[in-house]
Amino acid sequence: MITIHKTDEATGFIPAMGSEGRPITVIGTDAIRDGFDENCLKQAVNSRSAPGVTHLVLNPDAHSGYGAPVGCVMASPTHIYPGPVGVDIKCSMSLLQTSVPEGAIVDKRVRRALIQAICERTPTGAGKGQRSVKKSRRVSTELGKKVVTQGASPEVCEALGIPVKWATRCEDSAHLGHDKTVAALERRLEVHLQDNRFWERFPSKMQQLGSYGGGNHFGEAEVVRIAEHSEAQEAARVFGLKEGHVAFLSHCGSRGFGHDMASGQFKALQNLFDTWGTPYPSGDKQLVYAPLGTQHANDYIDDMSMGANFATVNHLLINALVLEAFQEVLPGTTGELVYFISHNIAREEQVEGKTQWVHRKGATRAFPAGHEELVGTPFSETGHPILLPGNPRDGSVVMAALPGAEKSCYSVNHGAGRQMGRKHAARTLDQGAVDAEFEQEDILFNGRRYPIDEAPDAYKDFSEVLKSVETAGLAHTVARLEAKFVIKDASKADD
Repeated sequence: MITIHKTDEATGFIPAMGSEGRPITVIGTDAIRDGFDENCLKQAVNSRSAPGVTHLVLNPDAHSGYGAPVGCVMASPTHIYPGPVGVDIKCSMSLLQTSVPEGAIVDKRVRRALIQAICERTPTGAGKGQRSVKKSRRVSTELGKKVVTQGASPEVCEALGIPVKWATRCEDSAHLGHDKTVAALERRLEVHLQDNRFWERFPSKMQQLGSYGGGNHFGEAEVVRIAEHSEAQEAARVFGLKEGHVAFLSHCGSRGFGHDMASGQFKALQNLFDTWGTPYPSGDKQLVYAPLGTQHANDYIDDMSMGANFATVNHLLINALVLEAFQEVLPGTTGELVYFISHNIAREEQVEGKTQWVHRKGATRAFPAGHEELVGTPFSETGHPILLPGNPRDGSVVMAALPGAEKSCYSVNHGAGRQMGRKHAARTLDQGAVDAEFEQEDILFNGRRYPIDEAPDAYKDFSEVLKSVETAGLAHTVARLEAKFVIKDASKADD
């Protein structure tokens, strides 16, 4: 059994394998630490002992994942790892703040109309794309090529009806190739397009821009409740949050295109390991890797970047379509993007003064005020917005990082984190009770029944997760978000 050694109320550590090197940092209160399953801890130890890894952080939402736990941060100056990014490259959160006061959506008929208007523009479900809804944007193959190589460039945004200024509200509005150029991505895409199967699938994958997918992905209308302390009030002003007004929170990623990029890389690298007889870290094929500077690493970085560009534009298009839907139902509505931030990505950052590839698998970047990467942005004196979904019943939060986030490689959790597997939730939870709870809380849903495997009780206690983050000194709450309606699909998730 793996033991977590407590260091204070909300932090602990696990010795690295053989007690060699930096221990694993664990963020979580006693209740959270006691709730980690053994396989999650084993994956953390295996990941920490993998070649080139210098730092491993386990966040309070952590649970078993693909090779590395979901809810972990892994840093390496020498290797790139697909597993601690996952198959849903750049799965992310975004928040749109509207001018609509909460009183305007009290009437259930208004909310039903909004749900319908949004669903007519942003399809949900595995494999669904823009051709399945009547008020969508059509995406040509040529535009799709620009999306995956340029990200949210002015040309791409204008072509899709996305406000160009929203790109300034992105963690990264565009990702470049391994050599820091767009040209590297264009060359890599051409290599892929020479494969007949890839070419045949590419147009349909591009038609998934502006769609949610299934599983834990969602769109959610929220009412903003800004915290009363002065730091929160100032951060909310900078972020553009409006007390008592409706905001729209979205969770999705790179859909089928990102999945194809990631799964193709897993197969390619695993084939190389098998051909060369290279041992997998701890015998786990899901922890396959590539040394930086090799062609294999360059190919992965290029493919990941294209998947990430798709995810970025996907979110921005969803927000543009959601705003359009609000304007149809409530004429005169205006809206601005608060922020777009990922939780499945690897990016180069400074870790203790050294350039490393920081892999965040189900973890969110958390740069505080004064961080060098925020210089010249609107968030230099507040830290950038951190968007953490809880569940519709218990709400979600907007946070801002504190200097203490340095201990977690400037990262926090990406949400509540599962405490039940999907099959366990379906066997254990009562569908009638779940639906009755939504009715009692006056939260509407776009289907007849809320997906049982996504019920609030399938996730960890969100208040305890937030307590862990705040007690550990990683971030503070700027605003709570109270759900008023949810758009979600019961089909399988992209990840």
